Amino acid sequence: MTQAYRVGDELPPLDIPLTRTLIVAGAIASRDYQDVHHDADLVKEKGSPDIFMNILTTNGLVGRYITDHFGPAAVLRKVAIRLGAPNYPGDVMRLTGRITELSGPAGEEPVHATIAVTGDNGIGRHVTGTVTVALPARSDERAGA
Repeated sequence: MTQAYRVGDELPPLDIPLTRTLIVAGAIASRDYQDVHHDADLVKEKGSPDIFMNILTTNGLVGRYITDHFGPAAVLRKVAIRLGAPNYPGDVMRLTGRITELSGPAGEEPVHATIAVTGDNGIGRHVTGTVTVALPARSDERAGA
């Protein structure tokens, strides 16, 4: 059964433990070999307390947050994020979201949703952004059930 979405609906929060492995693996997977994402000694010499997550890993986690909520048939159409406080190992990032827009043909189920997303950690706001997702049609959901 299709869930009825409304503008203003809050998505349940998602807590992501920020492990050293997650930060390094995300950097490697996105081919970001900058030392600030894997070399703790060198980054400390540069003035940072520890390695920190790269933007591509954050982008992927934001996408995961949305598709975990809307289901595997939902398709990300646009992800626009801005970083703030770094994600350091040993912390937790909490992603939250709120539907800000629904669009589609008049009188029919919405086909796109725009979600305002934020991610906070122990030192502040790590990520702010919006995600537009194509929602699955009723027939898509039945096929996956």
